[in-house]
Amino acid sequence: MGDLEKILIVICDGLGDRPVDEFKGKTPLQMAKKPTLNRIAREGICGMMYPIDVGIRAGSDTSHLAILGYDPYKLYTGRGPFEAAGVGLEVKGGDVAFRCNFSTVDENFVVVDRRAGRIKDGTAALAKALDGMEIEGIKVLFKESIEHRAVLVLRGNGLSPYITDADPHAENQKVHEVKPLKAEAELTARVVNQFVKESYRILSEHPVNRERESKGLPPANIVLPRGAGIVPHIPKVGELHRIKGAAITGIALVKGVCRVAGLDIIEVKGATGGLDTDMMAKAEAVVKALETYDLVFVNIKAPDICGHDGNAGEKVKVIARIDKAMEYVLKNANQNFVLALTADHTTPVSVKDHTGDAVPLAIHGRGVRKDSVRTFDEIACAKGGMGHILGKNLLPFLLQLTARSEKFGS
Repeated sequence: MGDLEKILIVICDGLGDRPVDEFKGKTPLQMAKKPTLNRIAREGICGMMYPIDVGIRAGSDTSHLAILGYDPYKLYTGRGPFEAAGVGLEVKGGDVAFRCNFSTVDENFVVVDRRAGRIKDGTAALAKALDGMEIEGIKVLFKESIEHRAVLVLRGNGLSPYITDADPHAENQKVHEVKPLKAEAELTARVVNQFVKESYRILSEHPVNRERESKGLPPANIVLPRGAGIVPHIPKVGELHRIKGAAITGIALVKGVCRVAGLDIIEVKGATGGLDTDMMAKAEAVVKALETYDLVFVNIKAPDICGHDGNAGEKVKVIARIDKAMEYVLKNANQNFVLALTADHTTPVSVKDHTGDAVPLAIHGRGVRKDSVRTFDEIACAKGGMGHILGKNLLPFLLQLTARSEKFGS
């Protein structure tokens, strides 16, 4: 396997978009200065990809599972376990894990800011104040992640993931009362409801939040759990395809998905998972990783943040930064590799959330059938030779392109 071409998959999180009024109907990709991304499209084969299926609004967890070759309909049990794996919390059998936000609510438990002003500092101290409590005999494990994100794990007897979310997923709405979806989940629902109330009581008086309020910043005065789940059994990518893989990402969720899939996690200084992430440091890490790994899987979160914030201008700037990083990779990688450049879902600035639109895809490397596409964007790639594929089709295509797939039949 050492003589075969390497595989590089670059996921520009939330990159896809829709026509933007301020750009006179063009998308941020069409507006951005991106000579390297255009080169990748021009020298490769392009298409559009539905990460899960046609019209399905993909989450980042399910889409990454699909792009790694799995069927999320069979394996997905909730987002929480992947977040837990991503921040290094070990989830045991019977545990229920949740993805959480540090959020801001008023005295009536109405959500003012779901991300508490995208809090960056002090979350470790806030998490420590909540970690280790017990509710109805259930132990609470709680750990901060990147910015406003955090992870909750419940450990004890009689737990179930079949509950609703406390997070209303929108501002100016009241925190939801968690309800069981099955009778077996009544204890879990009660514990989560009590945890949310306790988080408000403890965090409202925490010194970190008092300091934030003194500076006019929104306090991270509550924790809102969502995405309950148990850890699924997922066969490792390396065992399935006899390849050695690594992942580069600043996002705990994606780290978790990749870790559960058996990929080594390469930590990169400055890879924050935010708009301030050091893309060139990631590019340097990619070049180095290609020397020793058969598969390098990269996630760049910044475009998704711009989409959720409704910031079209910043999304254009982020795309230009991605272009510079990809230019570095193409110039400095000494290994022969096949590159797949795409996104995990569409996050239009006009919607501020994920949609079911297909995302652009370009595959670059030896052996590809070059098509007539000249630019990398949602409109041009739709005319490419790959046509429209599903996320789960991508890795098999790359494996056969690098002579790693088995023949089906004689």
